[in-house]
Amino acid sequence: MADVRMQESTCSVSRSLGVLGEKWTLLIIRDALVGITRFADFRQSLGVAADVLSDRLTTLVEFGVMTRTPYQEPGSRIRHEYHLTDAGRALHVVVGALQQWGDAHLPWSDGPSIERRARRTGRPVHVAFIDDLGYEVPADDVDTIQTDVYPQ
Repeated sequence: MADVRMQESTCSVSRSLGVLGEKWTLLIIRDALVGITRFADFRQSLGVAADVLSDRLTTLVEFGVMTRTPYQEPGSRIRHEYHLTDAGRALHVVVGALQQWGDAHLPWSDGPSIERRARRTGRPVHVAFIDDLGYEVPADDVDTIQTDVYPQ
């Protein structure tokens, strides 16, 4: 379960990590983004223990990142599928940024395992800072400014 102290923090990064910061969580999101929805398929893809996967999925459902929907195949017990909510789909940019960073700073010898392209044009896309006018701003030209509510 998510750490309650993190959820009460004024820092949005801390609150986000309270939900998303456990090992396996962002890999579950990654798999869901490519269409995996069933518990067994997550387990097969990730090689994660069932109790850990169950805990991570429960947290994601509890915090509105995923929904849990029952299904039943003929002759089997009821099982559940997990689908990303709008909040979960918004994490695509987070997963994309992590992949982009890993490809740049921890490259795999055979190259990237995933490419992201615009559906409409097929052109490659990347994660970046965009200003309020829609222009990309280089990361080294972005200031991080603490607000009055940020703890010192």
